[in-house]
Amino acid sequence: MFNQNSQDTHLPTKSATSSSPVVAGSEANQGAAIGKSLVIKGEVSGSESLYIDGTVEGSINLPGNRVTVGRNGQVAARITAREIVVEGKIVGNVDASDRLNVRSEGSLTGNVIAKRISIEDGAFFKGEIDIRTSTEPVEKIHPRAGAKENDLLQNGDSRKLDYVTAR
Repeated sequence: MFNQNSQDTHLPTKSATSSSPVVAGSEANQGAAIGKSLVIKGEVSGSESLYIDGTVEGSINLPGNRVTVGRNGQVAARITAREIVVEGKIVGNVDASDRLNVRSEGSLTGNVIAKRISIEDGAFFKGEIDIRTSTEPVEKIHPRAGAKENDLLQNGDSRKLDYVTAR
């Protein structure tokens, strides 16, 4: 009686030849994507994960989420995210509150602040790495009460002073 193959009853389905990027991991379907023909200049911010296969210049601020720069991705930006995966090219400083993963085909030129870092064989990295073990501020050190401040000037070596960590 009713033709179930009618166009009126078809629901939209995802095509097998879809041009959207294929991303490994469970977060791939929960985020946004910048395709390889897109160029964005300015600030990218939000509250979802991001896959970049195009070009981004400026800053990317997704502090609680994942930023993946795909193989075709070209990023010239400061990136702040929970997790950063590099398969393409990044020129700029990155701040990953959890981890940074530079894959074998990835390239990162810039300074890194992260809790954990992984750089695979074949990857390119040029910059400084600052491993943060917690979100607490770095402890300050002060000369011990008995140490004289001019000891440093006379001896020319800071190892001559006694230091204690501040609490």
